[in-house]
Amino acid sequence: MNYQTLLSDRTAQMGASAIREILKVVAQPGMVSLAGGIPSPQSFPLDLIQKLCVTVIEKYGAAALQYGPTEGFSPLRQVLAKHLGTLGMKAEPKDVLVSSGSQGVLDALGKVLISKGDQIAVETPTYLGALQAFDPYQPCYVSVETDDDGIIPEALERKLKTGRIKFVYLVPTFQNPTGRSLSIERRHETAAIIKKYEALLVEDDPYSTLRYHGQQLPTLKSLAPDNVVYIGTFSKIFAPGLRVGFCLAPTAIGHWLTIVKQGVDLHTSTLSQALAAEYLAGGYLEKHLPSIINLYRPRQAAMLSALENHFANDFHFSRPQGGMFIWVEGPPGFDAKKAYQKAIQQKVAFVPGCYFYADPGAGLNTMRLNFSMNDPATIEKAVTTLADVVMF
Repeated sequence: MNYQTLLSDRTAQMGASAIREILKVVAQPGMVSLAGGIPSPQSFPLDLIQKLCVTVIEKYGAAALQYGPTEGFSPLRQVLAKHLGTLGMKAEPKDVLVSSGSQGVLDALGKVLISKGDQIAVETPTYLGALQAFDPYQPCYVSVETDDDGIIPEALERKLKTGRIKFVYLVPTFQNPTGRSLSIERRHETAAIIKKYEALLVEDDPYSTLRYHGQQLPTLKSLAPDNVVYIGTFSKIFAPGLRVGFCLAPTAIGHWLTIVKQGVDLHTSTLSQALAAEYLAGGYLEKHLPSIINLYRPRQAAMLSALENHFANDFHFSRPQGGMFIWVEGPPGFDAKKAYQKAIQQKVAFVPGCYFYADPGAGLNTMRLNFSMNDPATIEKAVTTLADVVMF
């Protein structure tokens, strides 16, 4: 039977994640991965989760295992509204939509907002997972220039002046893949621009709590509340396997996101939501977060030090104040894909940066390095090996 004839036209826009394919290589024995964007298992509060499971069953009983409202488990929405308030965002529990990871919100936004040919403005480079979520709905991407301080407001305004941009997608804090953060000045400029043009902006914020240096920056949602869909997740600060994300959207957008979710999964796991609710309500995030920071901070420092000591001066790399990634740009002519093939022969994996560009052929001389999964000594050795490969 020819199953190809049964597939929808939409599947032509869908493909396997390049990073997921790379992670298959990472599973090889002896491979040191600087490739994945995943939290260290050492960051998971295993003992606390055991305690929270008991608390959840005692407190909610069978309700924690039952179907629930599409919008989310009420206790979680209540405590999330308070949490978002501490970040400068005004939110009532009814405004919060809980999702199956932040990826669930991205797909729902694609379904609600994107018609074939719509123009979506994205950073250069941008988060690959967002491109994968949006691709099946056949948008046209409009790349907006960036530098070490994030997206360039003047470049964004030039794109919005055309009047053809459906929405803007940004990861403004410790961006995946570059680790860059939009500066405080540019946050205010960006907020003013999207309000000026009555534009919609999607603010994806999975990493801002992973800050090792410097001061917390305001969310774009707090600066332009009527123009921003804010997306958050528990994946980096609690446990990714629970698949609990959330968003705070303008009411009209949130209404449609809820309808989409009804047709996809009815609701996010009630048990996972209950665990997340007790994690926040019990003050455990504040208690546990320092241990995550203390785990990752020396790993980032080790990678930055190794890059400084072993990479040639014609390689430029980002120096983020937090997050999980460091971005490396090689000199003209450097081919990161070829370097990747040589690196895995030496048992070191990374992600070639070209996969994070909406424009085919861009970013061939770039690569993303992750430091969350390895101890400082392993990172030092891996970067030394990588330096020998890329400069060979």
